[in-house]
Amino acid sequence: MFRKFFLTFLATLCLVFVACTKKTDSSDSNSPKTRIGFVIATMKQERYAKDKAYFEAHAQKLGANVEFASCDDKVNVQMSKVETLLSKGIDVLVIQPVNGKAASAIVELAKKDKVPVVAYDRIINNADLDVYVTQDSFRVGVLQAEEAVARTGGKGNYIILSGEAGHSVADAITRGNLSVLAKYPNIKVIVKQNHPLWSTSLALATVENALTRYQNKVDAILANNDGMALGATQALEEQGLTGKVFVAGADADLAAIKDILKGKQTMTVLKGIRPLAETAVEVAVRIARGEKVNADTTTFNGFKEVPTVNTPVFRVVKDNIDSQVVDYGFHTRQSIYGAE
Repeated sequence: MFRKFFLTFLATLCLVFVACTKKTDSSDSNSPKTRIGFVIATMKQERYAKDKAYFEAHAQKLGANVEFASCDDKVNVQMSKVETLLSKGIDVLVIQPVNGKAASAIVELAKKDKVPVVAYDRIINNADLDVYVTQDSFRVGVLQAEEAVARTGGKGNYIILSGEAGHSVADAITRGNLSVLAKYPNIKVIVKQNHPLWSTSLALATVENALTRYQNKVDAILANNDGMALGATQALEEQGLTGKVFVAGADADLAAIKDILKGKQTMTVLKGIRPLAETAVEVAVRIARGEKVNADTTTFNGFKEVPTVNTPVFRVVKDNIDSQVVDYGFHTRQSIYGAE
């Protein structure tokens, strides 16, 4: 009798335990998900489709929802899009600013709603940022310049094609270029010019003018991105200089990789977009939950030392396209080489 009673008691106890466990799991699954507002300055450049895809996929993996917006590189559109996201009750804002100075007003707006802000890819100046997640843009410039120096024997006339004036990434890449070139007295930077919207056509015009002014005596062109490098290669092709002038870009756009294979462009720098996007998601989720973010360094933005997380960049030349681009999963082998 006692044995029967004891077994019945144990069975009842197990049922209660299972019921409680199920209730806990159900409660966890029904807990509100972190809502991340993710705002990109533009979708016009090839790489940003990757930013969006990697960001959203990793957010889903971490159980977060993403409200996405892009802004066509317009400050007023970006402000409007952020206002809409805030009205939807996002928990954290991850934003790539159209303009690093103007976006301080966006941060202020978010802070009024007690929404923390993560600057993505580009710093926001004079603002109470929570975290800055970026690629090591200074290192991009260093890699470009070091390769150029090796290819030109540390001498010659150089052109630097910088992106938007006052843009933190453009500034950092160009500073990286100059930090290396300053060590070589036989290198002369004959042109260093900014280009609104990182324009291919404006970069083309800059190089055309320089080639005319210096009678085609140009040894290297360092472009802040592959779009401007494309402008440079087009200008060189017009003068029959394809393959005779070192050309560096950044972002590892598919068109640039193909131009490297053709000998039109010499190198690019693959900025790890997947680590950038995934790190930004992880940082956003941590901040929304009130958890600590482990930063690599800090960046002074005119208001405060902003905790900064850097993600890696890689040198890409013709000889390492397979290992650095294909094996890394950035572009497929077929998209680069076609059917073989």
